[in-house]
Amino acid sequence: MRVVFGLVLILGLGLAGFAVYMAQTYIQSYQAQLEKERNSRGPEIDLVDVYVATEKLEYGQRLLKKHVEKIAFPASSLPEGVFKTEEELFPQGEDEPRSVLRSIEAKEAVLAVKVTGPGEEAGITSQLARGMRAFAIKVDVSSGVSGFLRPGDRVDVYWTGQVNAGRDERRGGNNEVTKLIETGVRLIAVDQVANGDRTEAIIARTVTVSVRPHQVAALAQAQSSGRLSLSLVGAEDDSVAEAIEVDQRSLLGIAEVAPPQEAPREEICTIKTRRGGEVISTPIPCTN
Repeated sequence: MRVVFGLVLILGLGLAGFAVYMAQTYIQSYQAQLEKERNSRGPEIDLVDVYVATEKLEYGQRLLKKHVEKIAFPASSLPEGVFKTEEELFPQGEDEPRSVLRSIEAKEAVLAVKVTGPGEEAGITSQLARGMRAFAIKVDVSSGVSGFLRPGDRVDVYWTGQVNAGRDERRGGNNEVTKLIETGVRLIAVDQVANGDRTEAIIARTVTVSVRPHQVAALAQAQSSGRLSLSLVGAEDDSVAEAIEVDQRSLLGIAEVAPPQEAPREEICTIKTRRGGEVISTPIPCTN
């Protein structure tokens, strides 16, 4: 009887040990797979909730709460000017909503540069920075870069007119010159269109630029005394144009003709004497 009991005890201990071994092996395998899964994942990404558009928003549209929602956005790739709280996006609630300045696609983050301030319309005044003024320049097909100008573009302004109108015409040539007077001026409207998302060509009659008050005076004087032409600046061009002035003679490479010099006249001195009713002039050496 004792032999049977001993055998049962040994068998039970063996089964228990085998069960512990199997359990330990399973746990180790599970932990190894878990560690492998963790290692296969990338580093944890910090997320920030920001407001995005729920639908496509067009220029001039009022931005309401139904047009936006919050989604998690990677903090390391957060664009500048996002809105993280309702107080930032709607400081006055929907009583004074913002307006859309540039079209916003669905699920695109709402940025400060694409909307106006609270209660502002999407017009010219919302695009003028502090200290800047709007000034209209008359253009046509040739002076307005054939209709390829759009709001948001930058242009150089050239003036063509008469200078030194009272100079001696015998010096030859036309006294009309063309001169660069302003560089990198930003357009904020073409005719009555301030929407920078338009891509079709516009044959404009006027363009509106954003300039400082002293530039307004210079452009007004230039426009009243001659003709203004615009030259489109490249989107990624950060160079500064040098002073440029061209007249007809420098364009054609003609040297300016100096006026003819008169030969010095020989000075003749005389002395006059009267003999009776006759006056006689007698040449004499001239003295200072």
